[in-house]
Amino acid sequence: MKDLLCDEFQNVVGELLIRHHSILDVLSKLSESSARINRAICKSVTDCGCLSIDAKKVQFPDHVNSLEDLKKFLDSHLRGTLCPECEDIVISELGKSLFYTAALCNLLGLNLYDIFIAEYKKATALGVFNLT
Repeated sequence: MKDLLCDEFQNVVGELLIRHHSILDVLSKLSESSARINRAICKSVTDCGCLSIDAKKVQFPDHVNSLEDLKKFLDSHLRGTLCPECEDIVISELGKSLFYTAALCNLLGLNLYDIFIAEYKKATALGVFNLT
């Protein structure tokens, strides 16, 4: 069922994409959507204040014996949660990014669901060695 939803989304994108059908348009719109995601998150910090960033160098003690122990010292540096308004904006911008990702797949003759599955298999097979 999930593959059908993903395929249907990709088909709808193919039907709707008329104005920006050139590969150059799609690539630039995909880059723009990424920048708009970054901007929306930055605005949630600088304008709204629902998020804050507390970043500093991560210090790892010498006695870490496993990857699970190491994970305890990792930090996203993110504090707070998105307020409903900022969340709506971030979701909208992520949606546009998915739209143009699907459009790029269409132009290149790729199946978005197959890419999800391949990436999932790679992540689960390689585990921490995936280094993402």
